[in-house]
Amino acid sequence: MSYWEIFLLAVGLSMDAFAVSICKGLTVKKLKPAHMLIPAAYFGGFQGLMPLLGFLLGSSFAWLIRDFDHWIAFVLLLLIGGNMIRESFGKEEKADPSFAPKAMLPLAVATSIDALAVGITFSFLEVHILPAVLIITATTFCFSMAGIKIGNVFGQKFKSKAELLGGLVLIGIGVKILIEHIFFGG
Repeated sequence: MSYWEIFLLAVGLSMDAFAVSICKGLTVKKLKPAHMLIPAAYFGGFQGLMPLLGFLLGSSFAWLIRDFDHWIAFVLLLLIGGNMIRESFGKEEKADPSFAPKAMLPLAVATSIDALAVGITFSFLEVHILPAVLIITATTFCFSMAGIKIGNVFGQKFKSKAELLGGLVLIGIGVKILIEHIFFGG
């Protein structure tokens, strides 16, 4: 995967964190820098940690499934993207106004579970993991900060659109991986 493709993947992965950040921004009356930095650190940190863990896990058994790893990558990205699209049409959830660790930690884990599966696919595709983790972390950090600000300013309007876009990006990357492996020997 090229760095450009990893960046597009990072954008797709960051959409859950972006959507939750918009909701968190809705709960803030007077926006302070900490309101933007706390979610960005949690979401960016976990979004970077999970693919690393997935990569380490996937690397331990990648040799067993190398002949059909592109199908696994495609199915995982299809499922993750499809779930994001489904969630984009679901009912809105009420956001917790707390920025304390007990509120942020579950959100960070929940928004980064899909990155664990992506990390597993990275091991199959032999992606250079450290640059990929840095790109995913930085992208999610920036999108989370922007989400807080947008939520604080514009409200609920963009949440479902962000999840829809993220889902479509992930499915598109999955299709690209499958096509490359089937037709071009990836």
